[in-house]
Amino acid sequence: MSGGPEATRKLVELLDLERLDTNLFRGTQPETIRQRVYGGQVAAQALIAGSRTVEPDLHVHSLHSYFLLPGDYQVPIIYDVERTRDGRSFATRRVLARQHGRPIYYQSISFHRPEEGFEHQDVMPDVKPPELGMDLIELMRRRGSDDGLGQEWAALDVRWLGNSRHGLERDPMHPSRTQLWIRIDGQLSDEPTEHLATFTYASDVSLLGATLAAHDGGEPRNVQMASLDHTIWFHRPFRADEWWLYDQWSPSAQGARGLAIGRIFTQSGELVATVAQEGLIRPRQKPGS
Repeated sequence: MSGGPEATRKLVELLDLERLDTNLFRGTQPETIRQRVYGGQVAAQALIAGSRTVEPDLHVHSLHSYFLLPGDYQVPIIYDVERTRDGRSFATRRVLARQHGRPIYYQSISFHRPEEGFEHQDVMPDVKPPELGMDLIELMRRRGSDDGLGQEWAALDVRWLGNSRHGLERDPMHPSRTQLWIRIDGQLSDEPTEHLATFTYASDVSLLGATLAAHDGGEPRNVQMASLDHTIWFHRPFRADEWWLYDQWSPSAQGARGLAIGRIFTQSGELVATVAQEGLIRPRQKPGS
C-alpha cells in the first residue's frame, strides 16, 4: 500500500541535495529500520548531484554505476562531482559518493543536447493493465520479505503482474522474467530532472529479482542479494508520476551473479528507457550444511 502525496513529497525532499561547495553535495537519509542504504536512493542522489553541474539545455541520456560498499543510514552521503568533459553536444560527469571517508558508490553520467535523428523502438509487450496487478508491497509483506522496504517505497505505486513461475506465460526465449507497473504515487512538478531522479530511485525495484524468477527456492529469504552495478539509458522524455511498465528479464545467471535487463514503456507504448543491472545472488547455506 503506497503512501500517496505526502510520501512523494518526502521522496522529492530526500533527493534535494545540499550544496556544500563547488561540485560538492550532501544527501540526507530517510527514517528506516533497514541496515543498508537502498541502491536506488544513492543512484538518484548521485544523478541529482551531477545534473546540478551542467547547463539546463543538456539532458542526461545515460548513467553507469558501481556499488562499492554498503551505505550507512546513520550518516549523510557526500557526493563529489568531477567535470570530466564539456563539449558542444555532450558533457560527462563522474560522481563519487562517500561515507566515513570511503567511497561507497561511483556513477558516470553522460548528457546530450537534444537534436533530430533516426527513430525506431521495440514494440511494447501485451500485458494486463495496472489495475489488474497485485500491490507489490502487500505481496512482500504477506510473504514476510518486506524488510523495511515497504516504508522506504511508500512513494511508489507498484503493481506486480507476474514472473516466469507465477502469472506469466512461459517464454522459451526468456526463461527468467518479471513484469510490473510502477508510478510515483503523487504529482511531481514539471521539472524534468525530478522525473528522471525519482524514476532512477524506482528503477532498482525488483530488477535483481528477475534473475531468480525461473528458480525454485529463489525467494529473498533464501538468497543473499546485493546490487553490483546499475545502468540506465534514457531514450525519450516521460513522467515518472504516470504508469510505466517495467518489463524485466534475465539473460544469464552464473557463478553467484545474475544479470537483469529492463525495458520501460509508457501506457501509450513508448519505449522511454532501458535499465541493466548485475548483482550477487548467492544461495544461503542451510544451518548445519
